[in-house]
Amino acid sequence: MNPFAWSFRARFLAGAAICFALIGFAIYSQLQWGLEPCPLCIFQRFAFAGLGAVLLVGGLHAPTRPLGRRLWGVLALAAAGVGMAIAGRHTWLQLNPPEIPACGPPYEFLRETLSTGNLIRRVMSGSGDCGLVDWTFLGLSMPAWSLLWFVLLAAWALHAAFARPRAPAAG
Repeated sequence: MNPFAWSFRARFLAGAAICFALIGFAIYSQLQWGLEPCPLCIFQRFAFAGLGAVLLVGGLHAPTRPLGRRLWGVLALAAAGVGMAIAGRHTWLQLNPPEIPACGPPYEFLRETLSTGNLIRRVMSGSGDCGLVDWTFLGLSMPAWSLLWFVLLAAWALHAAFARPRAPAAG
């Protein structure tokens, strides 16, 4: 069956399932393989959760009018864009690690001691542990895979939102 022939609802719900499966894989890799997430990894999980929530609610809503579908597509693009920015920054840090690697404090400590704005600035500046590549698959690190998935999911949601609905089959 051609996935591009699926309904808006099916495409958005499939995208949400992929987001939640990716979060599950990240948690599995943390708990089973001992890959401790850096603050940027945690923010990527939040971004996948946000994108998954948008796709889930959009899929459950499943508007029939083009404007409604397009609004959900733009919301999904915005959520994926946040994830692309975070994963892109993380990938950049891995390709250009800081001169003096230094592991920053854990995310929990930062959350308790910094305001939200300062926390985001601190996390996005990266630390030595954000530049560490401790897992690869097919030559790509986990943040690079996250970036790829954010791009694919954004394209998937936009296709679902802006493609013309197919006419029902005569039968």
